[in-house]
Amino acid sequence: MATQRILDFIATRRPNGPCLVVDLDVVEDNFQAFRKALPDSSIYYAVKANPAPEILRLLASLGSSFDCASVAEIEMAMDAGATADRVSFGNTIKKERDVAAAHALGVSLFAVDCVEEVEKVARAAPGARVFCRVLTDGAGAEWPLSRKFGCVPAMAVDVLVHAQRLGLAATGVSFHVGSQQCDTEAWDAALADAAKVFADLAEQGITLTLVNMGGGFPTRYLKDVPTAQAYGRSIFAALRRHFGNRLPETIIEPGRGMVGDAGVIKAEVVLVSRKSAADENRWVYLDIGKFGGLAETMDEAIRYPITTPRDGDRMEPCVLAGPTCDSADVLYEKKPYPLPISLTIGDEVLIENTGAYTTTYSAVAFNGFEPLRSYVI
Repeated sequence: MATQRILDFIATRRPNGPCLVVDLDVVEDNFQAFRKALPDSSIYYAVKANPAPEILRLLASLGSSFDCASVAEIEMAMDAGATADRVSFGNTIKKERDVAAAHALGVSLFAVDCVEEVEKVARAAPGARVFCRVLTDGAGAEWPLSRKFGCVPAMAVDVLVHAQRLGLAATGVSFHVGSQQCDTEAWDAALADAAKVFADLAEQGITLTLVNMGGGFPTRYLKDVPTAQAYGRSIFAALRRHFGNRLPETIIEPGRGMVGDAGVIKAEVVLVSRKSAADENRWVYLDIGKFGGLAETMDEAIRYPITTPRDGDRMEPCVLAGPTCDSADVLYEKKPYPLPISLTIGDEVLIENTGAYTTTYSAVAFNGFEPLRSYVI
């Protein structure tokens, strides 16, 4: 939601064009909530959610580690004050030269999900620690992840055996239950799979020590979501259920849950029209759309809260669209969005809880529109 600090910033600075404003106080509150909810788990912030230097510096100062998807993100985290031992190269799809570059920077923890990736890491980062990503179904997530990442648990065993054979340190397993995961029990089945991989490898003389439980922690959009404490209780219970008293080292990778509710996008109504005299729905066009940072409205998966200066007036369902010359740039049409009937050209609106996956999804210059500007306060 828009904090008073964000509202004051917009009112006094009057930034031109669409922009994201992030309140660092909210980010810090979220970090402390995760630390309290899962005190025995290391927090590895998912840099891809929002890599603003101010956010990374704050989190580094608070003791966070970082989940990075590229060498550029690793360099961002280290520039912000993180040491290499607080960085995980969590992308399972890496160029060999990027593995080598990360290794040269001192990074020693890499994600894999197949023997081919293990062989790359063994050549470019000899002796490194690796964890194997296991497939999960993502049920209950509003932004589910595909089969692009991970392998079935039986294959994970083979992948880690191969890693050990090639001189790497087979360290553990990882999974991701899907982004914006609203089911606190979603980690249970994945932890059961992880425990099975641990047991199967123990039989082959390989002792795993790490479970990377991924992200998935949600931000409140139009519906309430469970608290960090609720997730912590459920996850800890699942860990005890499947690992007993021999709990492994654990990692969580919050991204959206860390920064989503810390940011608000200021946007402007460019046009309000209808397609025919009989059209039931107005079309409301904003100066930001899918290509300006709202990519997660694809398939209307994420429905952001929107506030307007005319809230309180009579509402009517609208089709909401962006400004670009691309017919895919429609945010909400299958389920029209209720907005005040009095909303008009030039009105400013606030798209709330947009701190995650907006600046990073913003196109460089599609149709000549500049990338989404960001202010961190």
